[in-house]
Amino acid sequence: MLLGPGINMKRNPLCGRNFEYFSEDPYHTGKLAARYIKGIQSHGISACVKHFAANNQEERRMSIDTIVDERTLREIYLTAFEIAIKEGKTKTVMSSYNMVNGSYTNENIHLMQEILRDEWGFNGVVVTDWGGSNDRVAGLIAGNELEMPTTAGETNKEIIHSIKEGIIDEEVLDVCVDRLLDLHFTTKQAFEKEKKEIDQNKHHEMAQRVAEESIVLLKNDDQILPLKTDKKVAVIGDFAKEARYQGAGSSVVNPTKLDNTLDCMNELGFNVIGYERGFERYGKKSQKLINQASALAKEADVVLLYIGLDEATEAEGLDRQNMKIPQNQLDLLHSLYEVNHNIVAVLSCGSAVEMPWISKVKGLLHGYLSGQAGAKAILRVIAGEVNPSGKLAETYPLRYEDTPSYRHFPGKEVSVEYREGPFIGYRYFDTADVDVLFPFGFGLSFTTFEYDNIQVTKNGVTFSVTNTGSVAGKEIAQLYVSCQSESIFRPSKELKGFTKVHLKAGETKTVTISFDDKTFRYFNVKTNQWEIEEADYSIMVGASVADIRLTATMFVEGTNAPLPYKKEQLPSYYSRKVNHVPVEEFEQLIERKVPTPHFDKTKPLGYNDTIAQCQYAKGALARMAFRLISFTHRS
Repeated sequence: MLLGPGINMKRNPLCGRNFEYFSEDPYHTGKLAARYIKGIQSHGISACVKHFAANNQEERRMSIDTIVDERTLREIYLTAFEIAIKEGKTKTVMSSYNMVNGSYTNENIHLMQEILRDEWGFNGVVVTDWGGSNDRVAGLIAGNELEMPTTAGETNKEIIHSIKEGIIDEEVLDVCVDRLLDLHFTTKQAFEKEKKEIDQNKHHEMAQRVAEESIVLLKNDDQILPLKTDKKVAVIGDFAKEARYQGAGSSVVNPTKLDNTLDCMNELGFNVIGYERGFERYGKKSQKLINQASALAKEADVVLLYIGLDEATEAEGLDRQNMKIPQNQLDLLHSLYEVNHNIVAVLSCGSAVEMPWISKVKGLLHGYLSGQAGAKAILRVIAGEVNPSGKLAETYPLRYEDTPSYRHFPGKEVSVEYREGPFIGYRYFDTADVDVLFPFGFGLSFTTFEYDNIQVTKNGVTFSVTNTGSVAGKEIAQLYVSCQSESIFRPSKELKGFTKVHLKAGETKTVTISFDDKTFRYFNVKTNQWEIEEADYSIMVGASVADIRLTATMFVEGTNAPLPYKKEQLPSYYSRKVNHVPVEEFEQLIERKVPTPHFDKTKPLGYNDTIAQCQYAKGALARMAFRLISFTHRS
């Protein structure tokens, strides 16, 4: 079993595991995950899609209660899982640590039985996250078969006792065992085949190709890229010597081979005049390193500056404290700019960052965390051997305070409230007309593309794309849909399809993106099912959510469902101004009172409680222990 892919939504830029997840869009995430799963399982290995569900913060992840309305849960946080299960046919699902609306996910009958098993028809195995079982018997009743890791037989005794006491029927246990046996017999054949030698070089070439396809060009003033071979290049930044190519925590893997930027530069024929580290990797300030780097930059035609977030900042188990690049790296950039304006920044991080410094770089190439072959892939783009074609799968806001979940992330004690509803990512920024640095779907190329000839049928949209530049390139065309009715609050655009098109210089291709069962649907909380609102819909094709090139209109027949909301009760949602929703209005949306978000200081500490709760302990020793640990952590 391979414990992936991770497909939780990028609800907030500071979630510590965003680097593991695909996107802020559920449709995009689901489609990528489905193909990923098919690839894994074609080799007889089980994929394990995770973390099910609404697990969007690391702080107090073992017990935080996610408070979310049913429509938002279905449309935003479950759609990717639905696609992964129905289209990807994943054999296993990993339940998340957190609670959803008062119940741990692996014990949540609504999630595990009513939706996963009954509605989606999932017949595979559900495995807990490591140490993520709260009540073994309650988990089994909900259909969570496999507890990880072992408890040395402790919870087996609980199961036996519960069967003897009639708490759980033995037939329920039999069903769970059958699923585990099916997983065993359908995967063990992969290990019974004749052993094959792995061609590590071939696999490394594939890793390089994947990286090349996903690198995003964000800025290219004065066509500073691609670099000409006669330019004197200064390479600066700790990440140039030791690549930041993967996240930290359970995602860490051992590369079979790891490309080094400095070695690859010589291989690709760059005129490198020197390398300087420039900054301490983990944030410690060093004027000496800055001075040495600035002296080198002064002698160069172009500076290649490798910056980003370190492994301790993006890691499982903790959320980021802010959206900033470490200050010592910014100090370096400011110093370099004073002696050389021709700076190309290579950004390495797994999630969005603020960029108030962007005016001081002419070129900006985002490699994300590009894997073991990423260093060479990035240099091939810089050299012009590869035309960048990646697009952003998340919005880059101007500042963190602009994000819709800013006031409700993370949940610090008992619960976290998803007051923004379905308006996460571009669904908020685009709908509420909030300026951003880079919109969802954005990415530049060394060539240009023109869209034309849109035609819409009941089955999909067809259009043409032309490469109007002088070099070959690839364009990711994106389909967005907008309902023109105001009866139900919705984002102004929602991604409903995408495709990548390769075009030679001057070439035109006709492209079709098909509609599917998710193109026009919404979840109706009154009928408790997916419905279609009868209305005119705008069918939009573009290069990003903010760069729509073609638009058409079509009428879609509805399912005649009753309206789920009363406008006067939900003014923030109908106005799309959801960055500051009052609690009373959120309670109208979820149709119940929100639980208190603070610890109950009268309750004794339990299995899932944290050291932080010792601050409320009756005993002086526990309170003192909390203060001592807090002081040590701050120090």
